[in-house]
Amino acid sequence: MISSPEGPQTLEIPYRWAGVDGRVQIVVKTNDDPEALGCPELARGFPDCEGVIESDGRGYDHCYGWIQMVDTSDTSPGFHVDQCQVLAAPHPFCDVGPLSRFADAPFTDYLDWDFLAHAFLCGIGGELLEFRKEALAILGFSWGCSKRGQRIEWFGPDLLSAEDWDRDLERMAEERPDWSYRPGFFQHPLDP
Repeated sequence: MISSPEGPQTLEIPYRWAGVDGRVQIVVKTNDDPEALGCPELARGFPDCEGVIESDGRGYDHCYGWIQMVDTSDTSPGFHVDQCQVLAAPHPFCDVGPLSRFADAPFTDYLDWDFLAHAFLCGIGGELLEFRKEALAILGFSWGCSKRGQRIEWFGPDLLSAEDWDRDLERMAEERPDWSYRPGFFQHPLDP
């Protein structure tokens, strides 16, 4: 496989949630150790994306979820919710938990394939003692790859806006109707 770009690409996004400042460090790099990521050897050369939250926030208010919307050339056109295959749960998140860590390492055996992802860090709305089923986007980034024969080109991470989140809301609501999704970003210092 031929993969590009050569070195890891990073993006740091500051945010504020529940009265606490934090930041997310995103790294996209070539998957050069598929076994360590739980992937087959076929995944070598594809991108490996990770997002790490750094915050002093603790407790229930700092339980985050990552929603990733993907658009791939092997599925119907348009973005759809990328549900974590490990968790068979009726929620929209690909990862959820205190200071949740985002990780994805897509791959395929198709000769030609395109993968575009929109990943959003979300706070979980609602009162503590009720069943909380509201996703509030804090920030987002895009990344992806394109495969043509043996050549894999990956790109990102790039900052997304609240408008990108808003464009994906209708599809989220269709695919995960048990949850609600508020438009816009919340408590993000980059928002006016």
